[in-house]
Amino acid sequence: MKIGQYILSLDQGTTSSRAVLFDALGGIAGMGQREFTQIYPQPGYVEHDAVEILQTQLYAMRQAVHEAEITAEDIAAISITNQRETTVAWDSETGIPICNAIVWQCRRTAPECERLTAEGLEEYIHKTTGLIIDPYFSGTKMKWILDNVPKAKVLAKEHRLRFGTIDTWLIYSLTEGESYVTDVTNASRTMLFDIQKLDWDEKMLNVFGIPRDALPKVVDSSGIVGMCSETILGRKIPIAGIAGDQHAALFGQCCFDKGMAKNTYGTGCFVLMNTGDKPVFSDRGLITTIGWCVNGETTYALEGSAFNAGSAIKWLRDELKLIANPQEADLLAETVEDAGGAVFVPAFTGLGAPYWDMYARGALLGVTRGTSKAHICRAVLESIAYESYDLVKAMEAGSGTEISELRVDGGASRSRFLMQYQADLLHCAVRQPKCLETTALGSAMLAGLAVGVWESLDELRTVWKLKNAYDPQTAAGSEAKALKRWHKAVERSMGWADGLD
Repeated sequence: MKIGQYILSLDQGTTSSRAVLFDALGGIAGMGQREFTQIYPQPGYVEHDAVEILQTQLYAMRQAVHEAEITAEDIAAISITNQRETTVAWDSETGIPICNAIVWQCRRTAPECERLTAEGLEEYIHKTTGLIIDPYFSGTKMKWILDNVPKAKVLAKEHRLRFGTIDTWLIYSLTEGESYVTDVTNASRTMLFDIQKLDWDEKMLNVFGIPRDALPKVVDSSGIVGMCSETILGRKIPIAGIAGDQHAALFGQCCFDKGMAKNTYGTGCFVLMNTGDKPVFSDRGLITTIGWCVNGETTYALEGSAFNAGSAIKWLRDELKLIANPQEADLLAETVEDAGGAVFVPAFTGLGAPYWDMYARGALLGVTRGTSKAHICRAVLESIAYESYDLVKAMEAGSGTEISELRVDGGASRSRFLMQYQADLLHCAVRQPKCLETTALGSAMLAGLAVGVWESLDELRTVWKLKNAYDPQTAAGSEAKALKRWHKAVERSMGWADGLD
């Protein structure tokens, strides 16, 4: 452990760009954050301006360094963790995007997914890429750009087209075009990557018509991949760690052993379980993905993804104006004994695992004249716990392993009501670390291993410290009626938008 050395972790998320400066003990020395514009061109479409993402990320980096009162000389490495699947396309000669980035939440490629299913590619895609056919993943987004942005085909013919997830875009920009790479975790989210051969899959490239030279080189999650330009912070700094946000959180929660699991309560909910050095394939709607690759050794994971969680709390604040801040939702929820029969399904952009219904839409059911905003707030918070329950139970069934402890992080894990309700539903221990910035910390750990700030996984285990422990306070089986009501509500929300567009 090198005391006095810092890792600058860039945490590029769905709604904001953040930077967190960690010391060698895992402490936070400085932070920066700036939100950016969410673009909704039409129902079901979600876009970001990739240039705005870069600008906000640069701002956050400088803010974190300024807050810590250090210089670039004190930074051993930069790490990057990012919203996954969001896809950027740009011209290699100019470095300028040719269209807005298509966000992971965007559902515009549903017709393309129907085509893949009709052609009988489900099993091949699942066994090769670990994924399920859904607009969530990057490959269909790339094909949409090729089919709908005229400049894309022109650039492809001239070998100037560059596709990338946000990690690739940031690294390319920070290194002034010197490094065009992605890591195995982000590659495993594209529907184009063979997760066992660890290479782009030729058949899937042909299915989508994507030229191989339009895709980045795939590298380990830990290792120096390029140098951040001195024009940004004053000196060249190695970029040494990359991981998609959920993989970084699994690493940051120190889930280094097979069977350990975490749940991130962010914009969506993401449960990941370490399955060791071999992929485990599930028939219960779960994704098989790469956890990380360190020193050439690959660790796999099972993942269950719910697309909307914390976004539902933001919906209460920003669209319904029922609360002024997330803490108010907690306070209101605790003023009532239950949701008064109301059930909320946060399927704003469809349902992820274990349902995978791209046409599902949000639903608020069981409303009566007596339903208050406190009941609605409670129903929204409960829905996040129900989603996570479904993910954990599917994971236990798919892996054959019971989860006795769930490590939690993300903004919504600050809700004591939600975390206790989660423990009661699952009847398992829910553990929250002192550092809730586990996504940023995980990528910092990967970079720190590459440059010698930390020497081993065992040394990293000492960084994780417990803050809050939530244990079940209800009798087993008491949740049965509530879960039955939840599953009935989910059924009502499924297929709602099918054929309406």
